[in-house]
Amino acid sequence: MTTDEQFLPTAKQPPRLMSLDVFRGIAITGMILVNNPGSWDYVYAPLKHAEWHGCTPTDLVFPFFLFIVGVAMAFSLSKYTPENRPTAAVYTRIVRRCVFLFALGLLLAVISLIFDWLFNAKTLDLSTLRIMGVLQRISLCYLISSAIILHLPRKTQWVLAAVILLGYWALMQLIPVPGYGAGNFSPHGEGSLAAYIDRLIFTPAHLLKRDIGFDPEGLFSTFPAVVSVLIGYFTGEWLRRHKVQTEISVQLAIAGLCCLIVGHLWGFLFPINKQLWTSSYVVFTSGWALLLLAGLYYILEVRNWRKWAWPFEVMGLNAIFLFVASGTVARFLIKTHIGAGKDAPTTYTWLYENLFRPWAGALNGSLAFALTTVFLWWLILYLMYRNKWFLKL
Repeated sequence: MTTDEQFLPTAKQPPRLMSLDVFRGIAITGMILVNNPGSWDYVYAPLKHAEWHGCTPTDLVFPFFLFIVGVAMAFSLSKYTPENRPTAAVYTRIVRRCVFLFALGLLLAVISLIFDWLFNAKTLDLSTLRIMGVLQRISLCYLISSAIILHLPRKTQWVLAAVILLGYWALMQLIPVPGYGAGNFSPHGEGSLAAYIDRLIFTPAHLLKRDIGFDPEGLFSTFPAVVSVLIGYFTGEWLRRHKVQTEISVQLAIAGLCCLIVGHLWGFLFPINKQLWTSSYVVFTSGWALLLLAGLYYILEVRNWRKWAWPFEVMGLNAIFLFVASGTVARFLIKTHIGAGKDAPTTYTWLYENLFRPWAGALNGSLAFALTTVFLWWLILYLMYRNKWFLKL
């Protein structure tokens, strides 16, 4: 979700690939679609997360974000190597960007508490503030990946990525958790080593699922998520070093298929699981990301068929704004109510029940609500695009 501009205004800008912005736009569009059904009781199966083990199209959205962050880093950090290290000003900007992203994630959590305080007469209690989240994970992944990219040779980066995935697998399988034993991947995740470490660091009160002490965007499971960024970076480096040609699409597709096979087979030993961000999940979802990028690269860069993709490009150029703004609006609609009394529906539910369900039915009305949400946000981003308003960190 971070942009691929250069850190220094005097740096020579590498050629920009439209396929990267469109990839980002498809990911953010998918996020808005799956996060905003009219009712969570009526959602088509592909638009749901896997209940525990497994992977649905919805489970691809977040790793796609991390993957495209890595691809963009290959262009924004292209002038720097372990021998040609960046200046202190560049490190300052990297840290500032990460702090800002982390703060935005915390802000969304604070907004939820404030809305409950304002509209639901709940106490404004920061002792239950969730510390981690989607933007917080992106922030940490970007920071750690930047350090790896700027300080380690290319081969060492590959080795470290493999060590992280294998090490995470070994630690999750072999280290016993008090009260649960070793290798506990039972539903809800509280018996996993990742959950145990998060409980020690944050306490259950600051995790998403406070009752069981588990957070799907926890700190420990962020380490394999770093590899999702690094795989994107390796892909971006490959693209940056080669001219646009059909063979690149083929090679990306082959790499994607290999990742799918390896991830699937690994899943028999270490289940594919988004909430634990297992190593097999990293490899498997990276395979799908490579396949999507291969298709977009061939269509947009090689064949130059671009008119169809422009709406997604509009979405991708302001992804951070869209994530924060849509999250804020959704929280407002969920926390406010239409009417008085304890049984008054939320504004969100009222809109679905009165504007969509009557004419489309429960299931299709829920989908229509989500599609309308996507369209309305696209209109807002189109106005920003027309006025050249782009939020860049």
